[in-house]
Amino acid sequence: WKLVHADVLRPPPLAAWLATTIGTGMQVLCMSFISIACALLGFLSPANRGGLLTATLLLFVLMGVPAGYGASRTFKSLRGVEWRALTLLTATAYPAAIFVVFTLLNLALWSHGSTGAVPAGTFVALLAMWFCVSLPLVFVGAFLGFKRPLPAPPTRTNEIPRQIPPQGWFLGRAVTMAVGGVLPFGAVFIELFFILSSIWLHQFYYVFGFLLLVFLILIITCAEITMVMCYFQLCAEDYHWWWRAFL
Repeated sequence: WKLVHADVLRPPPLAAWLATTIGTGMQVLCMSFISIACALLGFLSPANRGGLLTATLLLFVLMGVPAGYGASRTFKSLRGVEWRALTLLTATAYPAAIFVVFTLLNLALWSHGSTGAVPAGTFVALLAMWFCVSLPLVFVGAFLGFKRPLPAPPTRTNEIPRQIPPQGWFLGRAVTMAVGGVLPFGAVFIELFFILSSIWLHQFYYVFGFLLLVFLILIITCAEITMVMCYFQLCAEDYHWWWRAFL
């Protein structure tokens, strides 16, 4: 720590994309937790065809405030100042990518005359929810995040970056990503198998209590393995931990 403490808070490259990704992750996390909790309490039932999917989509749109808040706080801690551009990127980047894939798949269904294709009115409703509800909520969250002052940094960052010594192969990005992904996947593998089996066999999934428990185990496992991998990286005097911690 004495060797890297003056560089550990140095902003990473593509800081705006990192903040955008963290904000979108906050949005998905809040949506997933509330959806599972509502299904556990009986407010949402898989037997109601399309009800769970509709509620999940509405929750994703309404969770724009946590997305903007998380992205703005991260970007501000990385010395970013263009909060309007960051907010627009958070509100449009990943939803736009998903919307493009969804549109292409729907066009393929339309071309084959499938009854499973989404009608044009639903497309208009989705666009209205995106630009009239989600986008303003992301701006509200980003405004609140940038208005709140940051805590004082524990260390001062040097002007000249410290040279990083050669790293071993076991600290490479591909190896750490593989090791960091195996443990969380192992924690949720059984539950994921049951969920996918229910989807492919056209069955209803009702074990939401166990799903919530597995979801909490997944969050704790990801947090712990991230701290361990960052510890190993900092012990090797590599202070480029921002993107590695996310990946």
